[in-house]
Amino acid sequence: MERNETQTILPPAPDDERSRADAHGFVGVFFDELVRAGVGHVCVSPGSRSTPLTAAAVRHPGLQCFSHVDERSGGFFALGLARALRAPVALICTSGTAAANYLPAVVEAHHSAVPLVVLTADRPPELRGWDAGQTIDQLKLYGSFPRWFAEVPVPEVHERALQGARSLACRSVAEARGHGQRAAGPVHLNWPLREPLEPARGKRAQVVDALPAPGRSGAAWSLASSPPAAPSAEVVSAFTAMACRNERGLIACGPMDATDELAAAIVALGRATGWPIVADPASGLRCGVHTADAAPILASADFALRDDVFAEAHAPDVVVRFGGALVSKAFRLALERRPPHELWVVDPGGQWSDASHLASNVLACDPELLCRASARALAAEPLRRNETRWSAAWRGADRAAARAVERELASDPRLLEAQAARELARALPEGALLYVSNSMPIRLADAFLEPSPVRARVLANRGANGIDGVTSSALGAAAADAGPTVLLTGDLALLHDLGGLLAAARYPLRLVIVVLDNDGGGIFSLLPIAEHGEEVAFEEHFRTPHHLELSRVAGLFGLEYARAESLEEYRLALKQAFDAGRAGVSLVHVPIDRDESVLQYRRLAAAAAAAARASAE
Repeated sequence: MERNETQTILPPAPDDERSRADAHGFVGVFFDELVRAGVGHVCVSPGSRSTPLTAAAVRHPGLQCFSHVDERSGGFFALGLARALRAPVALICTSGTAAANYLPAVVEAHHSAVPLVVLTADRPPELRGWDAGQTIDQLKLYGSFPRWFAEVPVPEVHERALQGARSLACRSVAEARGHGQRAAGPVHLNWPLREPLEPARGKRAQVVDALPAPGRSGAAWSLASSPPAAPSAEVVSAFTAMACRNERGLIACGPMDATDELAAAIVALGRATGWPIVADPASGLRCGVHTADAAPILASADFALRDDVFAEAHAPDVVVRFGGALVSKAFRLALERRPPHELWVVDPGGQWSDASHLASNVLACDPELLCRASARALAAEPLRRNETRWSAAWRGADRAAARAVERELASDPRLLEAQAARELARALPEGALLYVSNSMPIRLADAFLEPSPVRARVLANRGANGIDGVTSSALGAAAADAGPTVLLTGDLALLHDLGGLLAAARYPLRLVIVVLDNDGGGIFSLLPIAEHGEEVAFEEHFRTPHHLELSRVAGLFGLEYARAESLEEYRLALKQAFDAGRAGVSLVHVPIDRDESVLQYRRLAAAAAAAARASAE
């Protein structure tokens, strides 16, 4: 019997030199266009399959490349850099589990609307599903978290392919930046690459500039514009009418890193409505020149609202929300116990940030344009409120709470978490960038970061609220070189991202790391689970003490180190760390008595809440 021949499903063996030229030519064009579209920074992790991507990135004069051994740390470094720049940053890694390590940063970028362009190298299609080394299923590896995903074709060099490479780069950047009612966020391009992977020795592909179209040589191949969505006249009219009929209103500003212009517009709206502004520490409202202009900005609302009598008596009839969910649990619970008649959520990115399900109106428009248009409309009304009994009561309660905290801390000279957070906030130099870890540090910032005319940005990874990667995020923000940068973190968060400190040893970054070391997860001592003690093995599985001497961390990574056990030592350490002529990364280590710090925090909260209630009465 004649034997039947089966047709192979594999492509013919490629010519090595042609394949090499195709890969490096196509990838080179892509990176050239990536730069023309606005990307200036790339974070690279070492690997073989990603060689064409890495070679193209490091060869491009318009790109600054940072190398990271650990992809998870590299992902968060890129996240912090993109946050500080307010611009997309690219990531490059090899195939397999290397790509999987980007997931935590991709998740945070999705939830906090940070633009990342994630480039993962992969085996070509003929090697997938055949047990080839370092090969996993990378198609839509990050699930629903990227704003856009594309499987890049196996590189070729011809006119249509190179046009496709340029369009792909432009669309990647546009999707990462966000458009219309779609928020910024991560995009993922998966790159199948065939061997040979290395470029020809001593040669460079001569196709990077071979495709300039007439009139496009100085601009991106495809210019994507997404102008801010201005509120319609009907929306402004409805918003103004709502403000006129409601004296008892609040403006709540969650994490959003507001620009100076947006902060000023929100303050103008607050003055026009006569409504106080509850400002999250990461909102961008607590620091800057706008605070000096009689701005109704509250910094102690969390403490005031812990008093049930005050919260009930000062329940707002209407709330207007900008940014994400506030860190203050007391604020959320107060609204849920006594829901406002109307909750207007200004949601330009279509993220529906409304976990309490109280929103009556969701406005998909530019918040700055809404504030300015509404403030102008309210100025034309016969009655302008400015300072009312309602707003005066809130501001009086806020001041009373702050004075109570001041008195308590003045009578207790010990260096515990509250004092450390407040002193750091007061020591921030002009133009500083403060990165705050999640868990206890962000709550300390909420409680003790006072409104100040000193211009400073406060950033936090409040999308998914994890402690992972915060050191790398702060180092990435420092790489933006936008001013003095400081990280307020805890010991567990520092240890969780210890490998991220390798960037401090490899690059000339300037960062001050203030670590509050309470030997474990101190925040759990404030939660109800602490009362169950050894019944649930509280110390081992919740507080998780490590008993490590953190000074050794500084020695391992070559950091400047200062240990502060008193208020005087702490002030001196901060002064020296912020010295304008000082370079490198400094670690200011503050050992904290966990139990005493918890007791003090509770006393401060109780005193502030009582003072707010008494002021209102």
